[in-house]
Amino acid sequence: MLKRSSTRVSLLRGAGILLLILGVVHLLATPHIATLIRRSTSPEAARWLTPPMLFNHILVGVLLIPLSFLTAYAAPHAVSGASWARVRVRVIALSVASLPIILFALMRTRYYLGAPLFVLGAALTVIVAVTLLAAAFVQ
Repeated sequence: MLKRSSTRVSLLRGAGILLLILGVVHLLATPHIATLIRRSTSPEAARWLTPPMLFNHILVGVLLIPLSFLTAYAAPHAVSGASWARVRVRVIALSVASLPIILFALMRTRYYLGAPLFVLGAALTVIVAVTLLAAAFVQ
């Protein structure tokens, strides 16, 4: 039982670290969004579309960072049975698990081949989602 508990804590903390990496990758990819928009649209459309796209990208990247710390912090408490921590890691797990589903449903694969940071971000999201679901819901 102790080995299983320490594995769950490690998985939850590892998922927290991966969320941190995902947030950093998201922020590192932000300048590429502006370039992608400029190359794909007219100059007038790029001036109109770039600010909200950059805002959205930065917002998500910044919000992933505290989410990663909350996951790592709650990990040992969730495994030991604290209800506040179990709720926290389960809500985070379900939220993160919804991301790849929504991502693939809305975007399909048309952006993947030319965007290695996008592929990395999508892969990290899937890995984090599976890890969090397994660690948060399996007793």
